Amino acid sequence: MIRLALICLLLSGAAFAGPDTSLRPIQRSKAVALNPSGTITPPPRSEAGETASRRDNGIGSSLRPFLRSRKLEKKAKARRALLAKGAVCGDISIQGKAIGRVKPKLKGCGVEDAVRVQSVAGVRLSRAAVMDCVTAKSLKTWVEGTAKPAFAKKGGLRGLRVAAHYACRTRNNKPGGKISEHGRGRAIDISAFQLSDGAEVSVLKGWTAASNKKALRRAHKGACGPFGTVLGPNADRFHKDHFHLDTARYRSGSYCR
Repeated sequence: MIRLALICLLLSGAAFAGPDTSLRPIQRSKAVALNPSGTITPPPRSEAGETASRRDNGIGSSLRPFLRSRKLEKKAKARRALLAKGAVCGDISIQGKAIGRVKPKLKGCGVEDAVRVQSVAGVRLSRAAVMDCVTAKSLKTWVEGTAKPAFAKKGGLRGLRVAAHYACRTRNNKPGGKISEHGRGRAIDISAFQLSDGAEVSVLKGWTAASNKKALRRAHKGACGPFGTVLGPNADRFHKDHFHLDTARYRSGSYCR
């Protein structure tokens, strides 16, 4: 037993023993050869070849982007500065003017931090509309995500005809009724879509017209989400000629008709 244990110990030591460093063969390329003395002699390299090699492996091999002329760059900077000057709600794509607090004429009306919006995402409003920033940003989301794509095949969307914006009044102007979201700066009414070629698609005539109903219904449906309430021609007699869009939120989700 003792002899067997010694044999096993010797065998295990041999298995784990090895040189301190392994001598691995040097990887040689086609351009490397051994000289008669057994040492490696690198191939001759010209100064031009060395420079070319460094250029191929360094920053010189990168492709530079196309550089704009100073005139174009100056024009682009001027445009960005102009847009930044007219930006409201911290968004350069919402152009207008900050007007601050709008005092209420009736209890429940008024806007704390109102803005007067002139355009959103490059689409102009037929008249500057007063609203809060939540509504302005919702309008931008809808214009970019739905209204523009809806009219893309018709040449593109240039403007929105605003039927109503801030107004301190009751819902549908009914005496004794609840204050409208218009009276809180949370609503805007759109009666038509102005196209790039100068044509105008009205909600009243276009809702059932074969040539425009698809685009209008897409615009109406896409507003449900960015806005909490969306009312159109199918809602009631008060909305036959426009889309009512407001940012009132409900526990059950958006209300769209």
